[in-house]
Amino acid sequence: MKQSVDQFLNYTTVERGLSPNTVAAYRNDLSQFVEFLGSYDSSLNGNGSWTNVDSDAVASYVLELYARGYSDTTRARKVASTKSLFNFLLDEGAIDKDPTENVSSPRVGRSLPEALTLDEIDSLLSVPNGETPESYRDRAMLEVLYASGIRVTELVSLDIDDIDLDQHFVRCMGKGSKERLIPIYHHAVEAVDEYLHRGRPLIEGPKSERAMFLNRRGERLTRQGMWLILKGLAEKAGIQRKITPHTLRHSFATHLLSGGAPLRHVQELLGHASITTTQVYTHLTSEHVRAEYEKSHPRA
Repeated sequence: MKQSVDQFLNYTTVERGLSPNTVAAYRNDLSQFVEFLGSYDSSLNGNGSWTNVDSDAVASYVLELYARGYSDTTRARKVASTKSLFNFLLDEGAIDKDPTENVSSPRVGRSLPEALTLDEIDSLLSVPNGETPESYRDRAMLEVLYASGIRVTELVSLDIDDIDLDQHFVRCMGKGSKERLIPIYHHAVEAVDEYLHRGRPLIEGPKSERAMFLNRRGERLTRQGMWLILKGLAEKAGIQRKITPHTLRHSFATHLLSGGAPLRHVQELLGHASITTTQVYTHLTSEHVRAEYEKSHPRA
């Protein structure tokens, strides 16, 4: 059974091109599922056969997730991971019936992303104003994040050649290994240029290679490292609520739409495969829409 899980994970990486984070989530979820099956029925241990897993076993697993107190979002993800595995096994001919066919996932309400205000953005971007290598780096990272709306994984994966300072754009590889070019404003270009000339040379080392953003050891900055840096900067900016690198992505999209950018353009910049994913941001611009309505409608 574990071998089949490994084959499925390899399939998600090689053929579907899923991100390492998504594959890691699949691995954790399915390891838990296999462990549960072994405790549910001794014949369904790691060396058992998937053909012996029936709908009752899957239903018991779902009940176990409830009993453990997982949130709706987490349970929905774990059930989805299980369904994906059985779809793969069915396509590969390893099973002749999908035991998850009639299993429904928990309904998860879509929470609206919370964007920073323009004043909060200004406060945050003004925090790293020193002349240390870290200040130059942090200023460049914040400017690039807000200028492009790229994901934190895409940010820390950038190499020096991925930001064109002459043409003012960032090249990044998104989900599914899809490349996109994103224009960035001149303040971001200036911040990156200053970092490359006055910050990065002072912290680069043998392991730096072509990585754009480095930690103090001269190695490529990690997602976790970026999160900690942003947390500290937000505290210094006096931002009380919790923010993450994704908050800047939300803010980028919201402020563009509030400024009148077409939804399709924002979809392309964010790298969303479906416009329905981008449409969640339209709810955040209702205040802007009302203001425009009241300003322009003859009877408003």
